Amino acid sequence: MYALEVNNLSKSFNSLKAVDNVSFTVPEGSVFGLIGRNGAGKTTTIRMMMNIYMPDAGEVILRGTKIGQEFKDKVGYLPEERGLYKKMKVMDTLLFLAELKSKKGRGIEKKALDYLKRFELLDRKNSKLEDLSKGNQQKIQFIASVLHDPEFLIFDEPFSGLDPINTDLLKDIILEKKEEGKVIIFSTHLMDFAEKLSDHIAMIDHGKIILKGSLNEIKSQYAQRNITIEVEGDSSFLEKVDFVEKVENFGNSIGVRVKESSQSQDLLKLLVQNNIKVNKFAANEISLHEIFVTLAGKDANNVK
Repeated sequence: MYALEVNNLSKSFNSLKAVDNVSFTVPEGSVFGLIGRNGAGKTTTIRMMMNIYMPDAGEVILRGTKIGQEFKDKVGYLPEERGLYKKMKVMDTLLFLAELKSKKGRGIEKKALDYLKRFELLDRKNSKLEDLSKGNQQKIQFIASVLHDPEFLIFDEPFSGLDPINTDLLKDIILEKKEEGKVIIFSTHLMDFAEKLSDHIAMIDHGKIILKGSLNEIKSQYAQRNITIEVEGDSSFLEKVDFVEKVENFGNSIGVRVKESSQSQDLLKLLVQNNIKVNKFAANEISLHEIFVTLAGKDANNVK
């Protein structure tokens, strides 16, 4: 049995079909990435999962039963549009939101203080939220979403606006929650984060799921005939080589797809013959970004 099943969800806003017959499954104890460009339908899908939006069609199944109010009691939810009581103090906010989930007492207070210390916000526990930066407000909302120890964690674009240090901290906490057996679902347009964190993914574009499943299996499937290279020298001639099907320049690295998997060694030989210094040559390797660009088209290049 899956922890969560999303079956044929659809949602329109006037003439806009925001989500179109979306289905995917989330295994128990996994980190699940709902990925796609901005405006692809990720947030609308999550809001339907949370019963914030009622779907035009479809349903969400929690461990075999259609979700209801009890699902919200089991979920820690970080919305894309952050919303906090700006006049409240940090600690008061955390304890208030925890109490809404029936968690209170000294144990929850200690836990809140521990999280504040970990995010280097302990000295701001009595500050009003309006006096914090947007990034620090986001950290408070993230703490609030995990403080009551929910079974499910749903994060909508959790890394947006965070610096690299706090991004790493969020990733660490997400992986800790996975080790505790929690089910984590997060949406992002940042493919590198999804690739590092996710066990399973669903890729959404223009409201439709265009790819879903185990990340390892997906990468294995799409990596065939694909080589990632890092070189010094002008390698633009590769675009004219007859056995090269596609060249994608990512700045620091280049993705090359050959027509036959056996031609990877021909590619390496050709680079050497052209006096190109090869710093990295990884056959059968492909990034999630490259897969997305392949499936969603060239206009997906602005998705990182």
